Amino acid sequence: MKRLTLILFLVFISVNVDSQSWPFQNRNLSEDERIRNLISLMTLDEKLQCLSTRISVPRLGVQGTRTIEGLHGLAYSGPANWAVKGPKASPTTTFPQAIGLAQMWDPEMMKKIADWQATEARYLAQNKRFGVSGLVVFAPNADIGRDIRWGRTEECFGEDPFLNATLVTSFVKGLQGDHPVYWKTASLMKHFLANSNENNRTYNSSDFDDRLFREYYSYAFWKGVTEGGSQCYMAAYNKYNGIPCTVHPVIRNVTMNDWGLRGIVCTDGGAFGQLMSTHAYYSSPDTAAAECIKAGITVFLDNYMAAIKGALSKNLVTEKEIDEAIYGNLRVILKLGMLDNSPDNPYTGIGVTDTVSPWTTKEAADLVRKATVKSIVLLKNSANLLPLQKDKIRSVAVIGPSSNKVISDWYSGTPPYRVNICDGIRAALGSDVTLRFAMSNKADSAVIAAKESDVAIVCVGNHPLSYGLGWGQNQVPSDGREDVDRQAISLEQEDLVKLVYQANPRTVLVVVSSFPYSIGWSKTNIPAILHVSQSSQELGNGVADIIFGKESPSGRLVQTWSASIDHLPPILDYNIRNGRTYMYDKHEPLFPFGHGLTYTTFKYSGLKTDSKSISIDSQVNVSFTLQNTGGFDSDEVAQFYVSFPGSAVDRPAKALKGFARVNLKKGESRVVTIPLKGLDLAYWNPGKNEWTLEPGRINIMIGSSSADIRLNGKLISK
Repeated sequence: MKRLTLILFLVFISVNVDSQSWPFQNRNLSEDERIRNLISLMTLDEKLQCLSTRISVPRLGVQGTRTIEGLHGLAYSGPANWAVKGPKASPTTTFPQAIGLAQMWDPEMMKKIADWQATEARYLAQNKRFGVSGLVVFAPNADIGRDIRWGRTEECFGEDPFLNATLVTSFVKGLQGDHPVYWKTASLMKHFLANSNENNRTYNSSDFDDRLFREYYSYAFWKGVTEGGSQCYMAAYNKYNGIPCTVHPVIRNVTMNDWGLRGIVCTDGGAFGQLMSTHAYYSSPDTAAAECIKAGITVFLDNYMAAIKGALSKNLVTEKEIDEAIYGNLRVILKLGMLDNSPDNPYTGIGVTDTVSPWTTKEAADLVRKATVKSIVLLKNSANLLPLQKDKIRSVAVIGPSSNKVISDWYSGTPPYRVNICDGIRAALGSDVTLRFAMSNKADSAVIAAKESDVAIVCVGNHPLSYGLGWGQNQVPSDGREDVDRQAISLEQEDLVKLVYQANPRTVLVVVSSFPYSIGWSKTNIPAILHVSQSSQELGNGVADIIFGKESPSGRLVQTWSASIDHLPPILDYNIRNGRTYMYDKHEPLFPFGHGLTYTTFKYSGLKTDSKSISIDSQVNVSFTLQNTGGFDSDEVAQFYVSFPGSAVDRPAKALKGFARVNLKKGESRVVTIPLKGLDLAYWNPGKNEWTLEPGRINIMIGSSSADIRLNGKLISK
């Protein structure tokens, strides 16, 4: 009887807790009131648990959510097994790598892709078949690709701060959605700050002045928070000016106090332990844990519990400080709708009321294919070899190690299918055209195939997983990955390209890679060259669409392709003014930032501004006429650069401040307007701790790349 009574009592308590209406569930209260109420109801152990990636309070019915990687599709399962193994593993829609998405120069498309990822995250979290996923998405990577030897170049949006910030902002908005109250998912940007080298990243210091901090390295994070709405980021492994990013004062002083971030600031995996090991910054884990909390860290990715409890017992940190740390974490799950069951939340039905897996739909396939096409950059097209005319071709040779596979990278999920280049070309050609395939020149197979075909398509590039080698290892010097920087930028497979070209001068080179290469011989000799990034499930169809003229290429480079590794400053030199990026490099590039050809021609004319002057708090609209003067419908990416002649401070030779991707049918013309904000012309004034716009002349330039300026004008700043 006593046992029965106890059981009934426990059932009563369970039901009572589940049905209890707490103030933190009341949507009529302010965010602050709700979060403060929740914290007041929590035990110390529950608070400490909320310093983990599993932010939840089960006793109070707050289930929380997991985290998930999502740089170019959700890494729900995949090469790295980031999230799920076993029966609940699932494919996810897999887009081109982040560097490829950036080559679209298309903020709206970026937003659509991120929104699709958010839909899949909700579906996997809320569908009964799966029920496991993260709604805190580790994306985008807001680090800037200042050096093409960086092993994780594939994860970033390029070398320019304005472009990077624009695309980061769009991606954040896509992940979080447009609802005024609830987020679809939470965007957690990586890796703050200046993490763009891999070798020795766990103890090296990225050193630069305060201007570069504001104008370059933190710029995309700033915009991601203040314009995109992200309230989360991950601290980097490295030091910044001698202090580990995990405990750097800029976390609280700048990102929280200045920018207004009030969400998750997490360590990177293993970074907490590295404060004692590789950084040798603290001798005690208790001290390190306390200093992390004081600096602004709110989530630990490593084992932290014993150290936090030790810090509390020694009065190195207080429970009140723990309360303030978890405040932002709880705010994130509030924004995700996990503190209430509101019918106003439009995201709670995903995977519940709609039970068709998003990655199986034609809409997903079409979106990836479109993104892949837009990301492809036509680097060279002598004598208009491309597009190939299928009705005039009897045979095609498809050659090279990148032609018959789609390779996933470390942060990729498992795609529902893969279309490699060989299969994409075969499908585009049909059965009436002979396709000859050779992966290499073993037994002269590549040379024979090229000789016997009307045209040869040779596909080469890198392997994002280094052909299955272990962590920290690469097979070839020009490849890179997480924990390994590139030691060369030459393309080892260019020897194969030479053999194919000698056998058939009608050769198309397709570089499938995460990085730029110094392919000087190919640029001189090969008539047509394309670049496309790795991992897209529609890789082959996208390449075929471009090669055979179903679509006109319109991608643009987001990094300078250097002619020689000798043109690059030392990789640990973070002062970009020492000759780095298109803004400061005085060497002739192999292919410049913003470069990309189309199958048509465009005429630029009629540059106008709606004002002759601009102030820091005003906006000037810059307009011009763009006309498609060739024979193909096509997109053009018009780019807007400025320079600052006579500036009293060091400014770039030119700097991107706007762009527009415009679709024009052949013969069509349109007036294009690009807004220019005065704040975007300012430099950071360390003496005044503010943005400052110098009075004087500003040169404005409109063109098709950083090296192809078509129109020039001027503004006066005041």
